[in-house]
Amino acid sequence: MKTIQFKKTITAALVGSALAIAGCNQESPKQNTQAAASDAKPAVTKITAADATAFLDATEKELMALYNEVSRAEWIYANFITHDTSQLSAAANEKMTAAVVRLANEAAKFDDLQLDADSRRKLNKLKLALTLPAPQDATKTAELSKLVAELGGLYGKGKYCKEDGKCLSLGDMTATMATSRDYNELLELWQGWREVAKPMRPLYEQQVALTNEGANELGYADTGAMWRSKYDMPADDFANELDRIWGQVKPLYNSLHCHVRAKLGEKYGEDKVPQDKPIPAHLLGNMWAQTWGNVYDLVAPENADPGYDVTALLAEHNYDELKMVKGAEKFFTSMGFEPLPETFYQRSLFTKPKDRDVQCHASAWNLDSKDDLRIKMCIQRTGEEFSVIHHELGHNFYQRAYNTQPLYYQESANDGFHEAIGDTIALSVTPGYLKEIGLLDTVPDESKDIGLLMKMAMDKIAFIPFGLLVDQWRWKVFSGEVTPENYNQAWWDLREKYQGIAAPVARTEAHFDPGAKYHVPGNTPYTRYFLAHILQFEFHKALCEIAGNKEAIHRCSVYNSKEAGERLNAMLEMGSSRPWQEALESVTGKPQMDATAILDYFAPLQKYLDEQNQGRQCGW
Repeated sequence: MKTIQFKKTITAALVGSALAIAGCNQESPKQNTQAAASDAKPAVTKITAADATAFLDATEKELMALYNEVSRAEWIYANFITHDTSQLSAAANEKMTAAVVRLANEAAKFDDLQLDADSRRKLNKLKLALTLPAPQDATKTAELSKLVAELGGLYGKGKYCKEDGKCLSLGDMTATMATSRDYNELLELWQGWREVAKPMRPLYEQQVALTNEGANELGYADTGAMWRSKYDMPADDFANELDRIWGQVKPLYNSLHCHVRAKLGEKYGEDKVPQDKPIPAHLLGNMWAQTWGNVYDLVAPENADPGYDVTALLAEHNYDELKMVKGAEKFFTSMGFEPLPETFYQRSLFTKPKDRDVQCHASAWNLDSKDDLRIKMCIQRTGEEFSVIHHELGHNFYQRAYNTQPLYYQESANDGFHEAIGDTIALSVTPGYLKEIGLLDTVPDESKDIGLLMKMAMDKIAFIPFGLLVDQWRWKVFSGEVTPENYNQAWWDLREKYQGIAAPVARTEAHFDPGAKYHVPGNTPYTRYFLAHILQFEFHKALCEIAGNKEAIHRCSVYNSKEAGERLNAMLEMGSSRPWQEALESVTGKPQMDATAILDYFAPLQKYLDEQNQGRQCGW
């Protein structure tokens, strides 16, 4: 899954400006002098709405300067990986991290004031900028920082060493799991990687206690409740909303699960893949069984080949890396967006340099909160990468659209929107679009769509329950519903409940299998990815209707639609200045998320799966 490291989220941008605020509510020098002269205790100054406004104004100025410092340090490190650039990046981030607790607690001092809606929203953004709120006690803050670093180090340095002494990195193992069809080899790698997570368990337990203490000091029941409070609705209501949406998608997922399990049973034998139980977690081509596209060859429909290969078409039409980027930019300008600034092409990284190490993971950046837009990719000349470029530019055009907002609002409407916009654009890279830009001569007939839809579903539909359950587990841990004594059991209970996936061998509380997924030791909230997978189809359907599309929704591209572009840009310009429900309504006409757009998109596949699953025992 391609994810963005865009540098303008409130979490990253608003974590380090206590430098300017330390004296915001202190008495003036004159007051201090008078107090000393009278030898009396200084009067306690009552905090006012004017103080809140001054605090926000001063904070924004300092944030902008700090943001520019950090983003440039991180850009240099990502593009010139050396010991020194690593130290510079770490120092800049440490500066931000050291300030974040003071900043959030300073904002919390205004909680009881009657303020205008805009000021209150900005203060809430500051309070909620923390992912792991540390206690105000300096010793505990230092302890939490140490735990975060230790957990990150255990994951980052993790490897599996075989009995013969050969050690494998996570990259080595994931590459093998994508292609191997050897049951025992897959099992060995699956178990081997999870050994890395076992030492994390006591550290994670300590981290939960400390961060809950910090959340309590900020006025939240626990850290999970704080995370859910970022979504413009009561925390518990938001959790219920996620379950409602999952209920809409579940029938399609169950059909896909049934078909994939049957095909895996044919491949490995029903003794290894029983047809009435969850699928063993190591057989789906992915270390975490979160996407299944790598085993598409085992489940592909007959005659599913669409008759063209985008990678071959790009080569045939002499598309190099730059032409691929220019082609993706043309998608947006066809919708009425202004071209990217020339500095985008001067400063972005498009190909892997031969003379140095760089981070090749695709990401989109805005370094100055204005127009210094860039992408960082080691582009391969493939059809998949062509879609990824469209996705990344979606982030860049979003970043530029909201750059006139106050810094507090220079982020997507909620954290799911940014990824959803990138993926929405990628959904328009259809055979019809490829024909319109001259890459494809003839659009295959709809009988060829089943293979394309199956391949997409193996990644996007298969991911949805996993996108939900990671934070379901963490929220239960933060609230105390799941105790340290049953961390692992609760994890696998959720895997089975939502995904119909089971551990291939017995697991105990000596293990810590959640820690084998980066986002758990890395403390990265995961619900954003669930939301993105729902919203992208909702946006796509709405924009296609605005564009006057007459085809099946999965065949629609909004290329060349000025009407769709105008509506989309109006939403992007809002940033997070208004509740996300208003942003959603501005495009879809409804303030509530609705997953029926997914069902409409995959309707032909659902029909195919229903036919294939006749006579099978579905469910687990």
